[in-house]
Amino acid sequence: MDRLPANKHLRMIGQMEAAVSSVSQNIAEGKGRQYKKEFVQFLYIAEGSLFEVLALCELFQRRKLFSEADVACIRQLSESLDRKLRGLINSLHERQR
Repeated sequence: MDRLPANKHLRMIGQMEAAVSSVSQNIAEGKGRQYKKEFVQFLYIAEGSLFEVLALCELFQRRKLFSEADVACIRQLSESLDRKLRGLINSLHERQR
């Protein structure tokens, strides 16, 4: 992934960086909220950012900036993180009942 051109696709690179950092930032911000319902909402936002990362990966691959191996690795890590997010969301929903 170090193959990204320095001056080309800067907007997409910035968008990818924002989406990647948004995942952890939303988890952290949600954890700091007073109510579990708010935390869950931030977890959903984090999950959305994770899917944005995957969509951007596909675009980078189509533009030959990411290899299939790069995208497969990112997809595998993203699926693992999504399962953890889903588990936490489900756990928080059960506690609300």
